[in-house]
Amino acid sequence: MDSLKKEMLQKKAAEIRVDIMEMLCEAGSGHPGGSLSIADIFAYLYFSGELKLDPKNPLMKDRDRVILSKGHACPVLYSTLIEKGYIDRFNLKTLRKFGSILQGHPDMKKVPGVDMSTGSLGQGLSVGVGMALGLRLDNSPANIFVIIGDGESEEGQIWEAAMAAAHYKLGNIIGILDKNGLQIDGFTKDIMNSEPIADKWRAFGWKVIEISAHNFDEIENAIGKAKEFKDGPVMIIANSVKGKGVSFMENQCGWHGKTPNPEERDKAISELTGALKK
Repeated sequence: MDSLKKEMLQKKAAEIRVDIMEMLCEAGSGHPGGSLSIADIFAYLYFSGELKLDPKNPLMKDRDRVILSKGHACPVLYSTLIEKGYIDRFNLKTLRKFGSILQGHPDMKKVPGVDMSTGSLGQGLSVGVGMALGLRLDNSPANIFVIIGDGESEEGQIWEAAMAAAHYKLGNIIGILDKNGLQIDGFTKDIMNSEPIADKWRAFGWKVIEISAHNFDEIENAIGKAKEFKDGPVMIIANSVKGKGVSFMENQCGWHGKTPNPEERDKAISELTGALKK
């Protein structure tokens, strides 16, 4: 990846993270940790030119689909859609407020650019499998990207969907596992240890690619390889830092569902914008 593209993506990721801080502080509720951990992934998906998308035509035929299965991390999705032009910026201040289209979990009937309403953990991958099957029947070139959490991977429905995707050899579905190691009650290894997670996905018939969720070269390489592989489903295990970019939130499970106060917001934004000036 050339330096100009990388600089652009770093800037977009920082802008997404700043938007996350703004909307969560205004709302007074929501989930910062798991939103910040996948901001780089979302910046790449929506701003690298890799995906076939059109903000002016959100329901475009043969568009690539993105499903945020860990729907509580919707601030990163909303921020991305605002930055991409799907949603007017004034909505940023309305997160979780009565009458807003931006509720605590994504609603495909209200929010342009949301391909699936999610929230009940474990369900997004099943929906993605159904979409992938339907698109294959239509001879569509579109790909389905499903972002799941490592805490979410404790749900049995994830593994039922994993078996189905491999059984039907779905070469048009790409999973991205946000492996930040934390969930609401603590470290995933202590709550319900899922390791060796890469071996589990391989055993379920998926091609596995392991990367850093914060390295744009690795993200680009992984998604390129995943799109080229058509013999079955691909799972990209993205090793991430919960709360990435905000020093006092990083690797702290207390920031799973706690929102910043105005002082904390200002400190977070100062860190996020300051990092780009170095």
